[in-house]
Amino acid sequence: MDKEQYSKLVKKHTPKEDRFLNAVKAFVFGGLLGVLAEAIMELIRNVFDLPILDATVWMMIIFIFSACLLTALGVFDKLTNFLKAAIIIPITGFAHSVTSAALDYKQDGLIQGIGSNCFKLAGSVLLYGIIGAFILVLVGVLINV
Repeated sequence: MDKEQYSKLVKKHTPKEDRFLNAVKAFVFGGLLGVLAEAIMELIRNVFDLPILDATVWMMIIFIFSACLLTALGVFDKLTNFLKAAIIIPITGFAHSVTSAALDYKQDGLIQGIGSNCFKLAGSVLLYGIIGAFILVLVGVLINV
């Protein structure tokens, strides 16, 4: 079998995803996640009488903890299959990538396992996020000069 036949065979058996439906799911459930985040922030502000900045930090801690817990329980991947980008793009996706890497390599020990592999996926996100932020700040400074 040559490359062309193999490519056709792979294309034939590759499941097709409805991109429009995925976009609608991401929009709707991403919006619901935003509403949930706002509700949690308002609850924290009203119950504990905290300023909005502190309530925002606590809301993010709750989201990060929830993503880590759902990853450890094996539920986060199932949610991702259904909700698509709505749940993986926010900070929950970053928490999931770090937690899943830590769980995958825990048998290798704290240093050579978790310590050296924890940021394999998340490391590229950090790198390009920092570089992107630096470039945007540089452009902003140059525009305002």
